[in-house]
Parts: sequence; structure tokens; C-alpha cells
Amino acid sequence: MKWLAAGIGVVFLAPIPIAGGSMMLASAADAVQNNGPAGICLPGIDTDKVAEQVGKILDGASGEDIRIEGLDLPAEQIPHAQTIVATGLSLDVPAKGQIIALATAMQESRLRNLNYGDRDSLGLFQQRPSQGWGSAQQIRDPVYASEQFYKGLLKVSGWQQMTVTQAAQAVQKSGFPDAYAQWENLATALQSAIVKTFPNSGDANGKDADQGEDPPSGCTPGQDGSEFGRIPAGSVPKGYSIPKDADPKARRAISWAMQQLGTLYQWGGTCTDSRGPDPMGRCDCSSLMQQAYAQVGVTLTRTTYTQVNEGDAVSRAQLQPGDLVFSRGTPARPEHVGMYMGAGLVIEAPRTTKPVRISPIKDWDILAARRVL
Repeated sequence: MKWLAAGIGVVFLAPIPIAGGSMMLASAADAVQNNGPAGICLPGIDTDKVAEQVGKILDGASGEDIRIEGLDLPAEQIPHAQTIVATGLSLDVPAKGQIIALATAMQESRLRNLNYGDRDSLGLFQQRPSQGWGSAQQIRDPVYASEQFYKGLLKVSGWQQMTVTQAAQAVQKSGFPDAYAQWENLATALQSAIVKTFPNSGDANGKDADQGEDPPSGCTPGQDGSEFGRIPAGSVPKGYSIPKDADPKARRAISWAMQQLGTLYQWGGTCTDSRGPDPMGRCDCSSLMQQAYAQVGVTLTRTTYTQVNEGDAVSRAQLQPGDLVFSRGTPARPEHVGMYMGAGLVIEAPRTTKPVRISPIKDWDILAARRVL
């Protein structure tokens, strides 16, 4: 998610120093200019306008013409915000928790994945290896950093009844505990805009709303994806959410793959920077699978031809979320691979000129399926 930082917003953000407390988390700029919290107030956020601008970035706009008050580098910041929201959804964190996480990252790093900070602080949340947040490499992984923040938040008794700044401070223990409040309006607008890119994984009220039963995992009779109708390329079909009973590693792999939705296919691409300026950082079908599972510590080989030998064979009737499904070519040498998401859906990087997308399994002539967990 390392985008070219090309967009310049209407507000230049002065650095905010954060220090003190047991976790001592601060932004990199804070470490340079220790002048106390900046008085940035964003009361009049136009949520519809934010949603429009966020949509442009997530659809691949460069950021040059994107204007969101409070974000000076939207092409870099919005994908990080999307990662924070997506991670919250994968962990079933309610909307308020996602807003708290966004406000915290805005205060700590301005939604940048910093490789430096106050003392050994790093990443989106300026977490410190010396304070037990994880290794430097782990903290610089936005998904890992987001998960660690949410785990800390969920341990705070009564966080749902706290204000945003109280809850953030309970996790971060900042030297400027009131600084988080200034970001609440923008964080709320971003969460509302981003969560709509994951329909029915949460709306403006996130998991606070009663969304009924999750679709069962597996490909049960009649569950071939046809009930979702036409699925626009690069979008999540309305009504889909990652099944709660899926293996936790599969949930994370699916969530990471969904963050690549809409990015263009690149044959031979590494899928290590799908939204970056280098086309070879984009995904092909097998690198999408490889990198999705790399996020959860599962090593897959690089090509479709070899991935068909990974893990254990499963039948179509026994598919579970996270299983790899293969088509085209022959069962011994298939030419295409995707990941089963549950509910009769598959996420894939289809072919040249096409974006990473979700397709119904009814459109797949499955030659083989493998379970790698």
C-alpha cells in the first residue's frame, strides 16, 4: 500500500509532538519539533465530499487533484486508512473502534507508515519495539500494526462508552492525551466512506448494527455466487462479509486480497505494491495468492503450476474460505488460480487489462482445489 505521495491538500499539517507515558508513542515529525499539540480543528467535514474523494483514490486516481481537508498526502494516507478499517472489519471491531483507530493514526503519524519517530517509535501508530508492540519489521506492517492497536483497545474495559480521545489515550498513553479529539470528525467521515467499499461488512454503524447471520462457509447447494447478481469489477458484492467461522488466517488473507481490489493485473507482477507507480509491483493470479498468505506467515510458491501442489486436495463440495481454486489448462497443470471467499465467491487477478476482482464460483470451471492451512 505504498503509494506515490503526490497529492497536496488544502491544509498543511504542523507537526504534533507526542511524548510520555509507558508506551511513549509519537510521530516522527513530533520528535523533530517538540512544541506541543497543534491546534488543528476540522469541525465542518463534508462527509459526502470526503466519500467522493476517497472513492477516486481507491479507484486509482493519482491524488494530484484530490482535496480532503486534513489530509495533505491523500494518495498515501487513504490506502492506509483503508487498511485500518479493513483490519477492524476482519476482527469484528465496531465502527466506533475503527474511528478511534483512524483518529489515533492521524495524530501519531498523519496516516503515514513512518520508518522513524520519537526514540524507537515506528509505523502508522508510532508503536515501539522496546515497549512490546512487536519487532520493527512487524510494526512497519500496516496490517500487523492495526491489529496490535485493536487488540490493545479491546482490552480496555468500557472503551465503547469512552470518548474517542479517552479510548485512544487508554491504549497509547500519550503525553498529550487531548490531541486525539481534533481528528474525530475526519476519522468518522473516512470510516463512513471507506466501509462502503466493503458492503455489508459494516455500514456507517459498522458491526454495531444487527446484520443477521453470516453466509455459511463452504459451497452449499444453491450457493454458487449467482445470488449476488452482476458484480462490478473491483467491487465487493452487496451482502458479502467474510464468514465468521473461517480460519483466522484465512480471514486475514482474504481481507488483504480484498485490499487489492481494482488494481490492474500484471503478468509476472510481484503483488508487493499493487497501487504503486511500478507496474511490476501489481498482481498476477498466483502472486496475489502468494502475497495474501505471506501476510499470515504461510509461504506459497510463486506460480500457478506449483501452487496446485501446495497443501491438501479438497473437493468443490468441501470448499472453505481461503482454499485455492484452479481453472484453465489441465488438473495437473492449471493456468489460473483464485481464492475462495465463502458464499460462492472467488477473489482473483484475472488477466491482462482486467483488475483484481470478485467473481461467482459458477463462472469457474474448477480443475483442482487446495487447502494450504
